[in-house]
Amino acid sequence: MPTPSMEDYLERIYKLIDEKGYARVSDIAEGLEVHPSSVTKMIQKLDKDQYLIYEKYRGLVLTSKGKKIGKRLVDRHELLEQFLSIIGVQEEHIYTDVEGIEHHLSSDSINCIASLVEYFNREPERLQVLRGIRSELDNES
Repeated sequence: MPTPSMEDYLERIYKLIDEKGYARVSDIAEGLEVHPSSVTKMIQKLDKDQYLIYEKYRGLVLTSKGKKIGKRLVDRHELLEQFLSIIGVQEEHIYTDVEGIEHHLSSDSINCIASLVEYFNREPERLQVLRGIRSELDNES
């Protein structure tokens, strides 16, 4: 099982490959706000653990194991962003909050959040009730 740091790299690599067709060390470093040397070390570790295949000066390719985990991580991130948005978290806090919590939730918690998001998508009037309650509580504080 990948560590939270490995997950961050796999998620970023997966997104880059999905968006651009490739992932360069410099793009990964920029996206994660780390030094390229740190990216190279992590890529070597991910290669050793068979999440990707890395050839120096030629680039990297996610293995099927890496793709599967990368997709799951991207989906989890998007779900948590959607969840926080639905429950009324201010837009400027969502990304940072997701980054802070995404590695600390069990798959059971993620599945429950997914069910709740789906519930609010199917029952928009319930979402209005939730927002009304939030507004009442905000006015009390």
